[in-house]
Amino acid sequence: MNYLKNILLLFFSFLLINCSDTKKKITKDNYANAIGFLYANYNNKKVFNLNTNVNWFKDHSGFWFVDYSKNKKEYKTVDFKNPTKVEALFDHSKLAKSLSEILEVTIKDNDLSLTNIQKTEEEISFTFKDKNYSVHLSSYKITENQKEDLRKTNELESTSPDGKWLAFTKDYNLFIKSTQTNKEYQLSTAGKKGYEYASYYGWFDKMYGENGERPKRFSLTWSKDSKYIATTIVDTRNAEKMYLLDWSKDEVFKPELVSYFRGSPGDDKMVMVTPVFYNVDKKREVKTTLPTTTHINSSSIQWTNKSGVLLATNRQRGFKKEEVIKINLNTLNHKSLITEKSKTNVENFDYQMINDDSLVFYSERSGWRQLYLYDFKTDKTTMLTSDNYVVNDIVHIDKKEEIIYYLASGKEKESNPYHQQLYSVNFKGDEKLLTPENLHHQVSFSNNGKYFVDNMSNIQTETKTVLRNTKTGEVLTTLTTANIDLVVNKGWEKPTVFSLTAKDEETTIYGAFWKPTNFNASIKYPIIDATYTGPHTQRFPKSFNNAFSNQALAELGFIVVRIDGLGTAGRSKKFRDFSYKNMGNNLEDHVLAIKYLANKYSFIAIDKVGIYGHSAGGYDTGRALLAFPDFYKVGVASSADHDFRMEKAWWPEMYQGWPVDSTYHQISNITNAHNLKGKLLLAHGGLDDNVNPSATFKLAEALIKADKEFDLLILPSQRHGYTGLYRDYFMKKRWNYFIEHLLGQEPIWDFNMNL
Repeated sequence: MNYLKNILLLFFSFLLINCSDTKKKITKDNYANAIGFLYANYNNKKVFNLNTNVNWFKDHSGFWFVDYSKNKKEYKTVDFKNPTKVEALFDHSKLAKSLSEILEVTIKDNDLSLTNIQKTEEEISFTFKDKNYSVHLSSYKITENQKEDLRKTNELESTSPDGKWLAFTKDYNLFIKSTQTNKEYQLSTAGKKGYEYASYYGWFDKMYGENGERPKRFSLTWSKDSKYIATTIVDTRNAEKMYLLDWSKDEVFKPELVSYFRGSPGDDKMVMVTPVFYNVDKKREVKTTLPTTTHINSSSIQWTNKSGVLLATNRQRGFKKEEVIKINLNTLNHKSLITEKSKTNVENFDYQMINDDSLVFYSERSGWRQLYLYDFKTDKTTMLTSDNYVVNDIVHIDKKEEIIYYLASGKEKESNPYHQQLYSVNFKGDEKLLTPENLHHQVSFSNNGKYFVDNMSNIQTETKTVLRNTKTGEVLTTLTTANIDLVVNKGWEKPTVFSLTAKDEETTIYGAFWKPTNFNASIKYPIIDATYTGPHTQRFPKSFNNAFSNQALAELGFIVVRIDGLGTAGRSKKFRDFSYKNMGNNLEDHVLAIKYLANKYSFIAIDKVGIYGHSAGGYDTGRALLAFPDFYKVGVASSADHDFRMEKAWWPEMYQGWPVDSTYHQISNITNAHNLKGKLLLAHGGLDDNVNPSATFKLAEALIKADKEFDLLILPSQRHGYTGLYRDYFMKKRWNYFIEHLLGQEPIWDFNMNL
């Protein structure tokens, strides 16, 4: 009896051990699966035609594109003489053979990688391996074309449209010279080092060493009749710098000091920009009322077709007011045409001239980004579009027919609010839907505007690329269709789309999640939030070419989720304004969404939540572990702006407000470092001149002072984005951080990132 009892105890012990260890140990095969879902390894290698780019011929005769499949790469064309027909652009075998003969190497059909293709009735010209060729389509005789004499343009001078004047700078002042007599005229006299005429502020201008010089910059625009010049004075005399140390040069054993002018929120010592104008005939400055501003809110200028008449955009610091002003330099008359105001910020405002009598502009004055027509003659503004949806972009204007073609999201009642469709609207406000399919449409217009190519899909519907008639939207022919058979046969499933009610208890928010291809519903999977809540962008994967974007990480044994909560872009102004002066709370909806998913799907482990993000997503990651320390357990924050007071000025001043107030302190990851409970990896490029690494170092210092354990990775030679072997190194580090601390497995370092 005791013998039988012992046998049963051993059996149940064995069963218990095996049931508790539901996950297999991580293997190199798991990493290989993940690597196989990196973009370079799946796009047009395992999945085909996720998005087809077309190339329009310069003579408006048609276009060419590449059609990919498992064993073929075919160059195809559509001739507008017969726009319903797709043909081979050339005989691939004959061209490969001819190229093989002229280059004396074997080139196979699928090795053809051609660019800069142009076509005539008898010839095709193209570039192959940095050399230019022409091939006669009847004989397939190839001729190598000599490169054009591309004499380097002098970037420090500018010739007037009529060719009579050459503008340049000398001793920081602006000069012009007659191209007929070579006589020089000095237009400005106050220029000096740090107060420079006809210059511009270069966002990434570097100065090297203790007293390094800013790169010489030159910029001006001529009026269309060559009678006036518009330019700026750039004043760096009181501007403060940001600094970096370059440790990356193998042959140098002391770090090189690198600096650049960059204002932080609230700074009063910034690069200042003053618009200036000159009458070329009179050789003198024309005074205007345009103010001197910081480099983050400097005026933009656009010349009209009327002599001496221009439009200037005047932006107030703090981004609560933006104005378009018409200036007549002949009469010195200034007239305000359009004024945009907001209690939070003016964003997504822009305009396009249609002709000398009208312009079209984008505005959120109604609460939604819409199109408005301004008539110069009547001084009247007309709302062209019908509101309660978002106009994303004007893609073509038919000036003769007075029709605007634009992309908009959320206009159709049954559509996902992030999916865009193409519409037209005439100057009377008559709108027309041109892409009726309830999908996301990415379009490219022909040079003459008569046709457009439409990549239509959504995250769960494969891409179909078609040519359409612009006026009617009629589909003329299908170019390509996405093929995913290879990965589906290996177990891949499309991401799952979900929606729920946001923290305001009334607005619907959206997201999507990815599962591993070896998914087992009986297993509890950790979930990782792939975050970026920057108010100027959004994360919902709209089109099918995003269907694989988070699959690599999922392959390692995770559910990976992307969420757009309140406070992000692509919806109403009210939706985005939830984050104004409140960016520290942008993750509340992410927490709600992950809890919602865990309640709905038993395979999600709500006690194992990770998060990662880059740049503003890196801030999110730090914020997640410090503001929600009992929810988010593991995070990888790369190139993050952990304290907005240490960021470039425009971004925080736009969304967190100006002047700088106590909210900056309250939402700083540095201020909240003492809250850390989970595992946090901080990473930054040592030469990041977009998001300076100083905030990452300062957060590290605060964590040390708070006696918090964390990990830090500095990539000394990398800027804001990591490239090549450094990108691979960081990716391995991020993968393994989640494998060890969230999945609870022993990670492997010795695996090859290249298939």
